[in-house]
Amino acid sequence: MSNYNINSLFGIEGKVVVLTGGGGVLCGVMAEAMAANGAKVAILDLNPEAAKAKADEICKNGGQAIGIECDVLARESVEKARETVLKEWGVAQILINGAGGNHPIATTGGETVTDQLDPTFFDLDIKAIQFVFNLNFVGTLLPSQVFGKDMVEHKDGIIINLSSMNAIIPLTKIPAYSAAKAAVSNFTAWLAVHFAPAGVRVNAIAPGFFLTNQNRFLLTDEKTGEPTPRGGKIIRNTPLGRYGEPDELVSTLLWLTAPASKYISGIVVPVDGGFSAFSGV
Repeated sequence: MSNYNINSLFGIEGKVVVLTGGGGVLCGVMAEAMAANGAKVAILDLNPEAAKAKADEICKNGGQAIGIECDVLARESVEKARETVLKEWGVAQILINGAGGNHPIATTGGETVTDQLDPTFFDLDIKAIQFVFNLNFVGTLLPSQVFGKDMVEHKDGIIINLSSMNAIIPLTKIPAYSAAKAAVSNFTAWLAVHFAPAGVRVNAIAPGFFLTNQNRFLLTDEKTGEPTPRGGKIIRNTPLGRYGEPDELVSTLLWLTAPASKYISGIVVPVDGGFSAFSGV
């Protein structure tokens, strides 16, 4: 008889989790959630102070976590982080590729070519575009290579990538970020097939619109806290009529990293308040 006990279906206690970008708002909450459910969480971030601060906070609350400096665009840095995790806890069983982001100079001034606002599409800096693409796509691929190799050898592992609504419906003004996240979604499906014979599952979460340190003052007025014109447009096109709260990503994360989803691989799950379902009319 199947075991339908909720703890058996969703238990991750004792699992070794590696989470890149863990010093940020969304991934910081994910780190807290995994630790609160008994996982051992290695928080990787380019900012070592942010990684350590989040790890210290988790430990003070009774969880197990370590903060590790890591540049997801440098293989030697990722390899060094892997060695630290191996020494501390052993082989990573869950990898959450959360590092990513946009860059202001990879963003157009206007929404369309008729807006005549600088910088135009024709003026975008190719180095900034390459940086955004690399941060999101290569920054997902490299940790998947380094930590995924151990998973394949042990025939056990779960990889969760962070895609975006931009991968499904490209937003105006941010072509590099949208294209990079579309690449992450495509890579998720590819890697799920590639790793399937080893029993390693690969899925992605595509958050809708959540306030983070990167976008807060693009989407809300710094003085009033009210939505900016762009933020208002987003909310009007989100059927639930609001931004998401970081902890609203947790249930999907726990589902995709738990035994409950052991026959699920290669999917991208929107957590978006209905944004991807709404045509705008």
